[in-house]
Amino acid sequence: MKAIALICVVVLAASAAHAKGGKGGSHHVSGHVTKNGAYVPPHQATNPNGTKTDNWSSKGNANPYTGKEGTKDPYAVTPSKKK
Repeated sequence: MKAIALICVVVLAASAAHAKGGKGGSHHVSGHVTKNGAYVPPHQATNPNGTKTDNWSSKGNANPYTGKEGTKDPYAVTPSKKK
């Protein structure tokens, strides 16, 4: 009986951990040329989710593919682009 209870606790904990990270992940970005003619090589990027605190470039995070530490302040106010 204790074994069944332990299994239930482990399954519930694993489910909660998976649900919390369910919107994470990354996607592949193909190489492309920007408007100003600069070539951007293929790379991985975090999936968009409406927050800047979990991006690899944010301070306190690291890119799992390159090991590079984030340098951007996720709470900095970004000036709006003029059209």
